[in-house]
Amino acid sequence: MIPLNNLLTFALAAAVLIAVPGPSVLFVIGRTLALGRKGGLLSVVGNALGMVPQIAAVALGVGVVLSQSVLLFTIVKFAGAAYLVYLGVQAIRHRGRSTTAADPSRSASTFRVLREGFIVGATNPKSIVFFVAVLPQFVEYSAGAIPVQLATLGAMFLLIALVSDSIWALAAGTAREWFARSPRRISTLGTTGGAMMIALGGTLALTGAKH
Repeated sequence: MIPLNNLLTFALAAAVLIAVPGPSVLFVIGRTLALGRKGGLLSVVGNALGMVPQIAAVALGVGVVLSQSVLLFTIVKFAGAAYLVYLGVQAIRHRGRSTTAADPSRSASTFRVLREGFIVGATNPKSIVFFVAVLPQFVEYSAGAIPVQLATLGAMFLLIALVSDSIWALAAGTAREWFARSPRRISTLGTTGGAMMIALGGTLALTGAKH
């Protein structure tokens, strides 16, 4: 059992970290601008689900191997970066297909949007490093059941991330609805969302290298 003090301290630290706009927020905003509010929220859920295997890996000790391996870390990093760039290019290519922000399922199914968000979340090397470096600091080793404690902390992080990222998606979706009154503006938004994802992919590829 994790001491309540440890749990509350971790929740506060996670909330502060998640609230600061970073790669996850940029991804959510970019997806929402490209796909609409529903697409943004589905991307949030998919992204969170993608982090579940990472948390499981950390709880079982596999995450340490990945974070300390230059080759594996680099493979995951570039795979995630390439996929973000791919999603950005797709958003730009199909920017003119939707004239309203009502329903992104016109151009992409719910499962597809969830799957894309899942892949981005699962291949984000920064979250792997975060889980490996931070979660163990809040574990009470004398209480035993270390994997369960790590999984509990990870689940709390995901819950906070879901709430925070959903707020960003709703805000971006509201702004998109106003811009969607003009076909030209909605096309520009699709381009903007795609460009944000391409830039995010490029940034991920060029930073955080392991030495």
